[in-house]
Amino acid sequence: MDRDQRRAGPGPADWVTATRAVLAVAVAVLAVRGLVEPLDTTLTAVLVALAAVALVLDAVDGWVARRTATASAFGARFDMETDAFLIAALSVHVAPLLGWWVLAIGAMRYAYVLAQRPLPWLRRPTPPRYWAKVVAAVQGVVLAVAASGLLPDSTARSALVVALLLLVESFGHDVLWQWRHRGDPADAPLPAGTTEPPPRLVTLAAVAVLWVALAPPRVVDGLGLADVVRVPVEGLVLLAVALLLPARGRLVLAGAVGVGATVLAVLRGLGLGFDLYLDRSFHVLGDWSYLPKGFEVLRDTEGTLPAVLAAVGLAAAVAALATGLTRAAVRVARTAAEHPRTTWRSLAALAVVWAVCAAVGGPVGGVAAAGSAGLLADTVEQVRADRDDTYVFTRVLEDDDYARVPGDELLRGLRGKDVLLVWFESYGRVALEDSWFAPSVVDVLERGDRQLAAAGYHSRSAFLTSPTFGAASWLAHGTLQSGAWADSEQRYAQLLDSNRVSLTSAFADAGWRTVFAVPANTRDWPEGAAYYGFDALHDSRNVGYRGPEFGYASMPDQYTLDHLRRAELAPADRAPVFAEVDLVSSHHPWAPVPELVPWPQVGDGSVFDGMPERGAEAVDGDDEPEAVQRNYATSVRYTWRTLLSFLTTWPDPDRVVIVVGDHQPHSFVSGPSPGRDVPVTVLAQDPEVIRRIEGWGWQPGIHPDPDAPVWRMDQVRDRFLAAFAR
Repeated sequence: MDRDQRRAGPGPADWVTATRAVLAVAVAVLAVRGLVEPLDTTLTAVLVALAAVALVLDAVDGWVARRTATASAFGARFDMETDAFLIAALSVHVAPLLGWWVLAIGAMRYAYVLAQRPLPWLRRPTPPRYWAKVVAAVQGVVLAVAASGLLPDSTARSALVVALLLLVESFGHDVLWQWRHRGDPADAPLPAGTTEPPPRLVTLAAVAVLWVALAPPRVVDGLGLADVVRVPVEGLVLLAVALLLPARGRLVLAGAVGVGATVLAVLRGLGLGFDLYLDRSFHVLGDWSYLPKGFEVLRDTEGTLPAVLAAVGLAAAVAALATGLTRAAVRVARTAAEHPRTTWRSLAALAVVWAVCAAVGGPVGGVAAAGSAGLLADTVEQVRADRDDTYVFTRVLEDDDYARVPGDELLRGLRGKDVLLVWFESYGRVALEDSWFAPSVVDVLERGDRQLAAAGYHSRSAFLTSPTFGAASWLAHGTLQSGAWADSEQRYAQLLDSNRVSLTSAFADAGWRTVFAVPANTRDWPEGAAYYGFDALHDSRNVGYRGPEFGYASMPDQYTLDHLRRAELAPADRAPVFAEVDLVSSHHPWAPVPELVPWPQVGDGSVFDGMPERGAEAVDGDDEPEAVQRNYATSVRYTWRTLLSFLTTWPDPDRVVIVVGDHQPHSFVSGPSPGRDVPVTVLAQDPEVIRRIEGWGWQPGIHPDPDAPVWRMDQVRDRFLAAFAR
């Protein structure tokens, strides 16, 4: 410390830097632990969160020092050494994952300091450079993102290479300056240097940010020159309007542009995610509910802390994007007003380029961008169409042939039989054909057919077209049960709020006890209870399970089936049971998968202790598609083996089982354009049950061939009720 600071003590900015130092030490502790034993997902999330907070505070301490007039040489050195230590700690964590050469990023500052002993001229102070601060910040951000595992390894390595090159250039610049001035007197004054970015650079950066926000490159089908060099017509129009407005009007317009560009960026991100994982577009009116559901899935698969950190990080990213885009819009509008003649000339030139490219068309036509206006128009049209669809679907729900059928006239062909509607998570056509792993699943089914035949079972199979893809299994459940095509959250909400007859309510009216076994549920479900009207709901909270979780699955499928048997099917002197049973061991991320145990050993589930540790680890499907496909196939084989074992261990001539997939798995398993077909199978020991559905044309066995009949899922209810009406 200098003399004045020793007398006054640490300033406010120094306390901020001290907080950063503590966070950097915590990151270092986790990084060292990771060298001994790789960090799990939760600890990795903690490390990244600590590093992120430390990086954010790096921008705070300098601001505090300037605002409180407490900047000092000690504070600057303390800040620099804290930066260096945090970067070194992060490089230690990332190096084993992406290459030991990454250690060069963390070691460069310390190599520079060590070189000062044999080379005294390296101790000469250098002029301050704003670019050096930018490069230091880039190192921390790139290392933190690489540590998070959010990027594919190849992308993360490329970013780290760029960061390392920038660091080499920055140190090289200082070393070259010190070499050239090695003969200067020790007390020679330093040039003023730069502590702030050049105004022109800031303006160019603001223009670039807005440009990309309004005309982002189209990278889904490959990146071409026209995807990068795109002229957004929206930007040209908005800038022209800004020039015509008074100062206050320009400020208001700039704020609106910043917020609007943020909204469009969020819509683009959601649209890309929905298209990739759900094979459909994002709907503004109904799909916001996927955000809390996504949080719940992340919490159940990765843990509460990573889910909370992801949610906070997402909110912070949107806030930062809104702030950055708004400030960029204000900067561009103000600069344009200060240089109107130059701005008008630039606008005219870009407008000519846009018009010519639009007229020429072809690959060159991509330069003439109007994507933001198109997205806005498409969103408005989609909202209008969804509002109209509300009325259309209301009429569908009300047009119900079974609404007025008395209960004693329903399902008379199944009197006295238990009926299990078994939903097989992510069981799609891809599990049986057109994939390298399908033969292993087909082998299980062919063996299963022989086992079932020996146990006296008869079966028929086909395919159903699901209303959803990759996720949102509740849409499939509602569609099959109600006979109404609920292919969106909006329609599903309408369905749950309606009085349309479901299979569950039909069985209830006909005298069955109705049960839902939903092991993924962790809270009450009043909407489902109100619509389906089931007598009992068995979920993760009330089935007495004391074993471990298996990724997303709160319990193995074997426990779900065994508890259903003990609680509902085994008791004597009871009404017949209709049960919807969700088997979720084949839910993404498909690992770890339980092991099948003898049924008498299932007990409270503690027999499954230790299995998650012995099982395969969940992997990122984008990074390791073959590994995730292998895990998927393993989970499908497990669920089928569990079902087969249940049916042959606990046979019942008065039981009918309907096994149906809810949707195809994510595209990194199923591949591009796999369709939405899922297998469906009806099993029973009573041949009369199968005789009643012979007219359906379904194929014998539990393995439908590629040419098996395909129905829309909303056709099942009516055909099922008709087949067993009398």
